[in-house]
Parts: sequence; structure tokens; C-alpha cells
Amino acid sequence: MDSYRSQFNRSIEQPEAFWAEQARRIPWFQPPTTILEYDDTGHARWFVDGELNICHAALDFHVEQGRGDQPAIYWDSPVTDSKRTITFGEMRDQVALFAGALKGLGVEKGDRVVIYMPMVPEALVAMYACARLGAVHSVVFGGFAPHELSVRIEDAEPKVVVAASCGIEVDRVLPYKPIIDKAIEQSTYKPQACVIFQREQQRAELGARDHDWSALMSEAQPAGCVAMKASDPLYVLYTSGTTGKPKGVVRDTGGYAVALHYSMDVIYDVAPGDVFFSASDVGWVVGHSYIVYAPLLRGCTTVVYEGKPVMTPDAGAFWRLIEAYGVKSFFTAPTAFRAIKKQDPDGKLLAQYDISCLKALFLAGERLDPPTYHWLDDLLEVPVLDHWWQTETGWPIAANLQGLEPMPTKAGSATVPVPGFNVQILGRDGQQVGAMRQGSVVIKQPMPPGCLIGIWSDPQRFHDAYMAAFPGYYLTGDGGYIDEDGYLFILGRTDDVINVAGHRLSTGEMEEVVGAHRAVAECAVIGIHDALKGQVPVGLVIPKDGFNGDEAQLEKELIDLVRNRIGPVACFKQVLVVDKLPKTRSGKILRKLLRNIADGKEFGIPSTIDDPASLQDVHDAMRERSLGLAHEARQV
Repeated sequence: MDSYRSQFNRSIEQPEAFWAEQARRIPWFQPPTTILEYDDTGHARWFVDGELNICHAALDFHVEQGRGDQPAIYWDSPVTDSKRTITFGEMRDQVALFAGALKGLGVEKGDRVVIYMPMVPEALVAMYACARLGAVHSVVFGGFAPHELSVRIEDAEPKVVVAASCGIEVDRVLPYKPIIDKAIEQSTYKPQACVIFQREQQRAELGARDHDWSALMSEAQPAGCVAMKASDPLYVLYTSGTTGKPKGVVRDTGGYAVALHYSMDVIYDVAPGDVFFSASDVGWVVGHSYIVYAPLLRGCTTVVYEGKPVMTPDAGAFWRLIEAYGVKSFFTAPTAFRAIKKQDPDGKLLAQYDISCLKALFLAGERLDPPTYHWLDDLLEVPVLDHWWQTETGWPIAANLQGLEPMPTKAGSATVPVPGFNVQILGRDGQQVGAMRQGSVVIKQPMPPGCLIGIWSDPQRFHDAYMAAFPGYYLTGDGGYIDEDGYLFILGRTDDVINVAGHRLSTGEMEEVVGAHRAVAECAVIGIHDALKGQVPVGLVIPKDGFNGDEAQLEKELIDLVRNRIGPVACFKQVLVVDKLPKTRSGKILRKLLRNIADGKEFGIPSTIDDPASLQDVHDAMRERSLGLAHEARQV
């Protein structure tokens, strides 16, 4: 590990010199002279006097370097039976035109634009157009319910909303325009305009504030790249918070560009001209970092896939894409392969394709469970690599660095901390613990470039959520340990945010929705283990006194309520009506114990419990309804 250890140590002991060297990888308008400084609250700020534009670095620069005819995007959409190849030159021209269209609608540097689109090239065009103008984009996952979109509009206060007329699912077309209209109606803040990209599968009827994408593009004049300070915000991306109110993670421009370019080299081992495929969505951080920005910054071709790992048309979809586009490095969530494994347990569909171009498979978004790891490791002839990061960090915290020094893999481990991330394990007393000792996973300041620089419109929440628990450290919210070889093992969240198929969702927010039902007196939503999705939520509900309605009907209403307020992505499909919830004497619901019961784990009765019988009652009710793993364990 000499090569890795040398680079890691230098990044920790001489961070300014190390990151100054990495900053030279990207084209600046004005190279930075101040590499690291701290703001008034003690948080790191990188390259503050440098000037650049990330759209220029990802598009214009490569055209200037002679890559104009190289594919920038391969778009593959089995749900619409469509494919497109867009070169760097074509992408630059489309982005410049749409930036001109936004400019014509009054969008300027610092304004916000909310983007609500499916996996189509126009989503990337819109994101880059915002970056070109210096506007701050906030992408919302296409299909999120009106309430969720409304909350984000109200917080970000966008001048313009950019959307598609619809999204395409495996079995249906989902019109977006009614969702957008309802979200704006619910929001106290009203955008000045909406731009609608019309899809032939479901064209939208336009209203007074709406503009047709194609019509705007036909009249627009190309816009140039606005010079941005490295510390200027690039985007706001909302992630679930334990309070139920989403947190708007703010990403800077310069530090993000430097970190992403570095990661494509040392982690993913891709060079200019290589093809990189991340099977995610532009609505999530993986899509922002490794579909939209990192591949093009590196001069690679990115695959934009509008489809599923299965059913479009079968469980061989990923193998087809890898062969068709010559993918060198592939990145997705373990959930995708659990779905593939369920439909094609012996991997027979793989035999239909030549994927010899593939050099590594990366997985993240949730813990890579050992059974899935071993299934993939047996099936493929390339390294199967878990790596760990968060929306807040924007790029991997721990990984097996294929472009620096590949290491032996260990099932259940994300391997080692990436240079720049001083990962430590702290006990409750805030002191470091030794090897193999579990504790809170933290990152010692300074955080490396590319990490969040704050929470939109709420700086105190940034400090309270991440920095207050252990002064001088960023709290990841995950628990884990480091073994004797320095390998990091992440065991799971220490808060009540659950991971459903790679999507972090707040159980607190679901409890708000469930608790608002007229018949519900009290409730708890917990995340329980699911073989396919990692975790799924289960609601435990105490009806109000005098409730004499049908319990099955109540459960259905609550499921529909969460689906309508948060969206199908929550996978909220199980509700259990109970008489009591186990609590401490101070009134805190014992959610961790409830999770252990559902997951079939051993549990003890804590001394702080108010009514020990309530724990057994919930346990028996879960077993009777076969919720969680308790029933499965009994079958074994």
C-alpha cells in the first residue's frame, strides 16, 4: 500500500500542497493562489480566489482541445425505443442555446432554477445551461409527488422551473405537468416561468406562465460562460433530514470540479475517451456527480440510461449496454443487482453478451451485502468494488482506488479512506477507538474539496446537523469500524433516515404524513431489512380512542397518503395497527428495538422502558402479520 499510503498521508499532512497539485488538472480562467482558508465558523473553503466555469471545463475546453466530434453522451431509452449519440461539440452548442433561452427569461448569475425531468439528454442540457450562466440549479427527482416538489420550490425560490411533459415507466406514462401545477399551487413562492420539454408520449397543455422548450431554442441566441468564483454555489440538492424537512445541500463550483476530476482518475481509473456508465438518475447525487459532471470533466463519454435493470426488457439490460457502448467502468446500486439476481439467479443472460471491455464494477448508495457481493464476484471476471459516500460529500469517502493502487477486496467493506478524507471512529465520549471497535464514523476537518459548503438558507442547520456533535469533525451519521488492515466497514445509519433502494428517505417525514390522518393518534415509521431494496418502511399506528372503522381500510388510506405526499419511491406498503408502542419513561419511542424485532434480531428489554408488555405485543403482532424477518427466521 506504499503508493496509496504516500498519497493519503500527503493529503492529510499537507492538504494545501496536495490539492494545489490536483487543481492543476482542470482549466481555470484564473488559477487559485489561496488554496485553503476557513470561514468564520471554522469550515474549510477551497480555491476561493480561483475563477472558472464548470460548463467550460466540461464542454468548451474539450472542444477547444479537439474532442468536438467525440461522443459526450450515449442516450439509451428502451422505454421509448430510442437512442441518440451527442458529441461534445453538439452538446456545447445545445447548452449554449438553452442558456440563451434561460437568459431571455431573465435568469442571471445567482438565480435558482428547479429542474424536474426524467433521464433524457435535455436534463443534462438544462443543468449545464444553468452552470454556464452561473445560475444555481436544483434537480428534483422526476416523479416526486406535488408536496415534495412544492417544498423544494418554496425553499429554493427558483425564477424558472424546467420540466418534461412526462416520464416513462415500464407500464405507464406519468404526466409531469399536473404535478408541477399542483406543486406551484401549494407553494407560497411562485416561479416566474416554466419551460416544458414536450415528449410525444404525453404532450402537455401549456398555460400562461409556460414556454415550449423547442420554441425557445429556435429563437435563442447562444450564451457564453460566466466566470464563477470557486466558492460560488453550483447547485442545491435536497436530501432527507431527520426533522422531516429536506436539507438543501449546497455544492461549490471549483472544489467540486477538482474533486470529481481527481476521482475519475484515481478511483474509477478512466482516461479521456473512455466510456463511463452510472446507472442512476440525475435527481440523485450519483447522477449529478457521475452521470452529468465527472465523466465530461474528464473527457469521457457518459451513458444516460432511461430504463430499469430488469423488465426493459429483461435482466440482461446492463450487460447489453456495457457491450453496446464499450463501457470500461460501471457504477450502480446493490439494489439493481438484487433485482437482477432475483430474475436471473444463475446469470444466464450474461452469456449472451461480450462485456470484455468492462474493467471494474463499482457499487454504492447503500451497503453492499455480502450475498450480493459474492454472487457478482462469482459471476464476473472483473473486480466487484463497494465504495461509500453521501449526498453531502459529493464523491467517495472510501473506495478501492483502481487508478492508484488496487487492493484486495473484503466483503462488507468499502476498503480504505480516499485521500483527503481523514476518517476516524469515535466513541460516545468523542475519543478515537481502536481497530475493530464500533463507533460513530466521522471525518476530521478540513473536509476535502467537493463536499457541501452549507445548507441552503439555513447555515445553523448545517452546523447543528454535521459539526456540533463532535467539534472539529464532520458527523457522517453512520456507524462502523476500521479493521487491523485499515479497511473501513459501514454498519448503517445512526439516525432515522432509511435507505430504500439507494434513496435516503426520512422516516420522520413519513410519520408526519401518517400522523396527519384523522383516525391516527400516534405512529412510528421504521426501516426494516428487505432482501431486494435494502430497507423498506413499515408504519406502526395507534388509532384514536373510539375508532371503530375497518383496520384494513385505514391501512390502505395511510399507504395512499404517503404515496401521494412523498411518492412511490418511498415503497410505503406495510402498516400495522397496534394498541401500544414501546416507549421510554420520557416518552421516546424505542425505534431501534422495533427495527431489531422486525429484522428478527435478539432484543432485550431496557431498564428505561415504561411498559415492558408493549414490546412483546408489537413483537407478537409483527409475527402474526409476517412483517420483517421474524416470520422468515421462524421458517428457517
